[in-house]
Amino acid sequence: MTNATRLLVALPAAHRDRLMTLAHQVGFDQDARIFEEGATADRFWVLRSGSVSLDLQVPGRRRVAVATLGPGDLLGWSWLFPPYKWDFGAEAFSPVRAYEFEGAAVRALCEAEPALGLELVRTITEILAHRLVATRTKLIDHMATHRTAMP
Repeated sequence: MTNATRLLVALPAAHRDRLMTLAHQVGFDQDARIFEEGATADRFWVLRSGSVSLDLQVPGRRRVAVATLGPGDLLGWSWLFPPYKWDFGAEAFSPVRAYEFEGAAVRALCEAEPALGLELVRTITEILAHRLVATRTKLIDHMATHRTAMP
């Protein structure tokens, strides 16, 4: 699991084509906040161009960037799991173009077409596993770099 999985590349063509019937194109200006940690997660995106920074609010400190996403990357997965709240915040690092999908519509499609749903969940799980390892490493590095001396 050394390379990040790209959602639209990993899905079989028939499933990808069916999913894309729910997509519409959107754009975000540089520095735009796309979503905030803890807010309702009702959609997701696949980036077409640009880059997005994922961040966490660390109590008593500023936001900490934990990942940077680029073209082909999945942005947002919290729409898939109750309570449908964002676990991170996201900000456009540069102008971004993306395919946007409404979470409820995709969940309904997964219910109606279980084979597509299983493949989508498997692919998103693989993406999450890869990101979990990368985020853990980044947070450990951040804590080691910003650790204060003990009295």
